[in-house]
Amino acid sequence: MEEMYTDSQSVITESTNDTIIKTFFRMFLGLLATAVIAFITYSTGAFAQVAQYYWLLAIVELAVVLVFSLGFRKLSPTMVTILFFTYAIINGVTLSSVFIAYDIGSIAYSFATTSLLFGGLALYGHITKKDLSKFGTILFVGLIAGVIISLVNIFIGSSMIEIALNWVMLAIFCGLTIYDMNKIKYLQGYGEHDREKMYVYCAMDLYLDFINIFLRVLQLFSRNRD
Repeated sequence: MEEMYTDSQSVITESTNDTIIKTFFRMFLGLLATAVIAFITYSTGAFAQVAQYYWLLAIVELAVVLVFSLGFRKLSPTMVTILFFTYAIINGVTLSSVFIAYDIGSIAYSFATTSLLFGGLALYGHITKKDLSKFGTILFVGLIAGVIISLVNIFIGSSMIEIALNWVMLAIFCGLTIYDMNKIKYLQGYGEHDREKMYVYCAMDLYLDFINIFLRVLQLFSRNRD
């Protein structure tokens, strides 16, 4: 009986590890696509042409996320994957402004810091035995509140609010990284067809966590170009 339990635990562990590998592989490809497109957009000078359409790109990004989220259950794994990489590519175009606002050294430092922080948070989310389900709603409400305050501050223009908000949003996305990583443990209950979509869904969550942590670290600890 004990051997059967041990074998069962081993199968679950291997399945979970396989899920993590497939999820992180997709997240990595999304980040790579964003980084490459951002650098190409900046280095070719294309940002000067697309800057005037920045708000349009932001609306398209929002539309892609909405279709991805609301239509997730009805969409095929292929379509979900296309939407994910479409978002990553468009996000690369909009994030090319980072190369204009900050020098390469600051960007590299922030990326390295984010990678270490993200890795630690993801590891904790994976190994913790605590039930984190109750924190999902709290983090989501905090995220929505932060977005609303950010929009309001566009018109107010308060640097103090911006700094405080960056710290708060950094904390929220750190929490979301732990929460989203913890969710991966529970993908084993899905069928193979749905699981293929869930790999992309979780990759999108972790991708967004990483990008937002990176941007907050960059804004808090780096100086703009003079």
